[in-house]
Amino acid sequence: MKSFYFCDPIVNQVFMAHHKSALKRVRQDSKKRLQNRYYKKSARTAIAKLREMEDHKEASAFLPKVISMIDKLAKKNTWHKNKANNLKSKLTKQVAGLKG
Repeated sequence: MKSFYFCDPIVNQVFMAHHKSALKRVRQDSKKRLQNRYYKKSARTAIAKLREMEDHKEASAFLPKVISMIDKLAKKNTWHKNKANNLKSKLTKQVAGLKG
């Protein structure tokens, strides 16, 4: 039986598989992992930025962008839908309570 090797440069690891499809899955998972990390980190940064805001106008203009990012993560099951809903609720309450 033929063995297939794939060196993943992201995690610096060599994978040995008995099927080509297993190697393809490893490659796809590696790419998806990088994408998920990027979108999650971007969303977390945006949430932190929103929480630091003190001006109501500025925060209420930025809130829909953050909610959109959260919804996209929930839609792709990167974040659980309940986590997304809780975050959106807390952020909306915080923005509503701001002065200015």
